[in-house]
Amino acid sequence: MNQESEPNDHKKLGKELDLFTFSNDVGKGLPLFTHRGAAIRRELERFIVDEEIRRGYQHVHTPDIAKLDLYKKSGHYPHYKDSMYAPVAIDDEEFMLRPMTCPHHFELYLSKPHSYRELPIRIGELAGLYRYEQSGELMGLQRVRTFCLADAHIICANEEQAVEEMEKALDLIEYVTGVLGLTLGKEYWYRLSLGDRNDKEKYFENDAAWDKGEDLMREMLSKRKADFVEAEGEAAFYGPKIDIQMKNANGKEDTAFTVQYDFCMPEKFNLTYVGEDGEEKRAFVVHRSSVGAIERVMAFLIEKYAGAFPLWLSPVQAKVLPIGEGHREFAKEVEERLRAEDIRVELDASDETLGKRIRNGKTEKVPYLLVVGDKELNSKTVNVESRDKGEVGEKKVDELISELKGEIASRS
Repeated sequence: MNQESEPNDHKKLGKELDLFTFSNDVGKGLPLFTHRGAAIRRELERFIVDEEIRRGYQHVHTPDIAKLDLYKKSGHYPHYKDSMYAPVAIDDEEFMLRPMTCPHHFELYLSKPHSYRELPIRIGELAGLYRYEQSGELMGLQRVRTFCLADAHIICANEEQAVEEMEKALDLIEYVTGVLGLTLGKEYWYRLSLGDRNDKEKYFENDAAWDKGEDLMREMLSKRKADFVEAEGEAAFYGPKIDIQMKNANGKEDTAFTVQYDFCMPEKFNLTYVGEDGEEKRAFVVHRSSVGAIERVMAFLIEKYAGAFPLWLSPVQAKVLPIGEGHREFAKEVEERLRAEDIRVELDASDETLGKRIRNGKTEKVPYLLVVGDKELNSKTVNVESRDKGEVGEKKVDELISELKGEIASRS
């Protein structure tokens, strides 16, 4: 099947709407985002960081590179060796571009002692990650070699607290997907990804811990009355996980977000805290991604909306179209007033006919087209056409700004 055979395919729409591109000179699987594509990224990133901070996450920033020894300690190397970039020798030490964030977050946790009173500690980051995907597996923004993951690691005092945090992570995911217009059971579903006890190379060996972790996650999903499927051999090497699965426009299933239960890393990194009795206790860890990789969720959203994004995500939210030369000065004033209110606006004062410029705006799926002619110039208004509602008519600029800001803030 041609990878761009469907009209909603994000690779096709990405070109048509000037959102992203690829360059052979930059390298396969390394997307370049235009200012329009970057605007969508920025909105998604601001949204998820602000929401996580509201929910008690501590957002941090850690390096995109680390010593190879760190990944040997975590077990990512050699478990994920084939999907990691080759080590780089620097000053007689070997470093790697990071494929995961968890070792960095664990080292942050270990930088000082912790009490049971502090737990859970939710460490979040918009993390740049690098994985070597095989050339045949690369696909637009869904399968790339560098991506930004809305990642977090939650350090918990016990299994009960870990289950509570997994519940809260699913609450966050369901809130986020609701804002993005995605419906559970229709556009995404849950998969309980299990380990294979017979595969000693792929999975951390601790059958009792695997049984306990899988039972905890299965029971949690059942209590939520959530429909889910089970998939053996799809777990992370350090524990079972709940994957949020979606299909792209061509019918290929992929994991969008994930919540993982980890009984392996606390032992490897000696993650401890001081308990109520004054004794040192072993912590538990939940890994989770609330909105997944920004690139992958963009691909899903491009296809869901066929490029006609809700106003808050639209790369260009309004276009101002002066009819003639005499209307350009006021059109420029309107553009500047909208931009001053943080509305993404463009002025199209090209020599094309008004009809052609209106058609261009519709092809670009701009939510609001604002026409300025003699009537509008004299009354200091704009004639508004909405992508979703059709002809709106004349509006005072202040009134329009207020309405657009309200629609943006509601993320509707």
